[in-house]
Amino acid sequence: MANHFVAISGNIGVGKTTITSHIAEKLGWKPFFEPVIDNPYLDDFYADMKTWSFHLQVYFLSKRFEAQRDISESREHCIQDRTIYEDVEIFARTLHLQGFMNARDHENYKALFDIMVKTLRKPDLIIYLRANVDNLLERISKRGRDSEKSIDPNYLKELNRAYEGWSERARKICPVLVIETDQLGPEFEGGVADKAIEDIKDRFGMIF
Repeated sequence: MANHFVAISGNIGVGKTTITSHIAEKLGWKPFFEPVIDNPYLDDFYADMKTWSFHLQVYFLSKRFEAQRDISESREHCIQDRTIYEDVEIFARTLHLQGFMNARDHENYKALFDIMVKTLRKPDLIIYLRANVDNLLERISKRGRDSEKSIDPNYLKELNRAYEGWSERARKICPVLVIETDQLGPEFEGGVADKAIEDIKDRFGMIF
């Protein structure tokens, strides 16, 4: 039986990592997590986004490429916390439009992305988690990462705007499942994970 590859996408604070963990544990899949805790640029980026945006995005791109290369070579079912496509379609695009990444760096970044992504396996399914900015800020506050304390709500708003456009374009890559998380209450992660798991079972005809 061929292995499956599902990716979880969505804005900062939407719950991707927790939901990735839930799904991986319940289905016995191999998880690949976003490299946030050990990121050497994240604190500098939130303190001075214009200076550090290109450095941060190249770091994320290299780590995401490494993870997705491992997924491409794996024989296990895999679930990934954020896709490599979001790096260019959401974050680099938004940073450029907001003036935090200049045109030269943005074009250089996109060219590097285009070269790297050609060698990678595409996901079989992208699960896009949607939430409004107020809920994102509440969830970010609860997880208590020092680097995120000064995050600009307008930045989250623009990222949400970018996600809405990309969630349609992403259907050219693979099927996209959109899950609304705003109305699921304080224990939303379990509800989202259960919705995602049911879709995965139905879509791939799997019995667990």
